[in-house]
Amino acid sequence: MVKGISRRVIVVPSPDPRFFEQAIFLLKEDALKREGVTAQQVVQEAKEVADSYLRKNTPARSRLMRLRGWSGWLWFLAGAGCVSLLWLIF
Repeated sequence: MVKGISRRVIVVPSPDPRFFEQAIFLLKEDALKREGVTAQQVVQEAKEVADSYLRKNTPARSRLMRLRGWSGWLWFLAGAGCVSLLWLIF
């Protein structure tokens, strides 16, 4: 626990709530004092970092699980295509 220190933070909601609720970034003291850097740019960078971390550290299996909802439609379309092909042949 840190006591007696006032820090600026950015709290970013999780792109995928299965893993974490939010990401908390501690800003450097001079982050917003630099020329040409806006608060919106800093927040956008924090969002990109959180999203990038999830993409790099999420197993491929979990990414495939997100596609599971599409598998029923894909089988349906494949079956419909096969039936259509059979109708054309016969």
